[in-house]
Amino acid sequence: MIKIFSISLIINVISILTSLGQIGVGAVKPEGAEMLFDGSRELLDQKWEYWQGPRLSAEPPIKWQVVNDPVDQGTVMDSNDPAAAGGVYGAADIVTKEKFEDFRLHVEFLVKEEGGNSGVYLQNRYEIQILDGDYGLHGMAAIINEHLPTQEAYNGLGKWNAYDILFKAARFENGNRTEPARVTIYFNGKKIHDDKEIKQVWGGPNSGLDGGNNGGQDITDQPGGIKLQAEGHHVLYRNIWIEEKNLDGKRTGF
Repeated sequence: MIKIFSISLIINVISILTSLGQIGVGAVKPEGAEMLFDGSRELLDQKWEYWQGPRLSAEPPIKWQVVNDPVDQGTVMDSNDPAAAGGVYGAADIVTKEKFEDFRLHVEFLVKEEGGNSGVYLQNRYEIQILDGDYGLHGMAAIINEHLPTQEAYNGLGKWNAYDILFKAARFENGNRTEPARVTIYFNGKKIHDDKEIKQVWGGPNSGLDGGNNGGQDITDQPGGIKLQAEGHHVLYRNIWIEEKNLDGKRTGF
């Protein structure tokens, strides 16, 4: 028997197959998304800068090194900035020059050594933790201090990992927050956070925007960049891209 498939079904299948290539390690940047880091020194210097927080001690140009990928071909960046030695977060964090509200973000990272520590900050406020050997509220893939990942999906030391994130910024009316920020996260292709509410900035003023406002609880409506944390560890990054969205009235579902 010959089965005749509708055009809409074929389109749906193509869409699913395409989306599978846009989640997980090696995900392909979709058309219309912006590449934030492609392995080149040129894009690192063009798109990123040191975050001008109260603890900043690094001086431009950015001292994060572009090094050979230890697993695959190409080059990557190493977050081990000398100004952050000893885990002094906020001393040499880098942030995108461009600021964002709602977005879809892809970040790939590799932890080289046991206990390696860094973090991906959404709007330079909300940290998605990178910490080898810890799965607590301050551990790997946690929405820090608020939500544990629903499953352990870390590939381990010396291997590439990927966060795929759909983020909705907090909403405001007349300067007052009416809705908290929300996020859905896939870790190496597995859903670990589903439309979770994020209440505040953790870590104080040295952590990110609004961190010094009433213990990080008073969020403002200022857009923020994507920030990567330097904590004196060899945590590598590659293939970082972002796609701006408008999630008014929508949940953060892929």
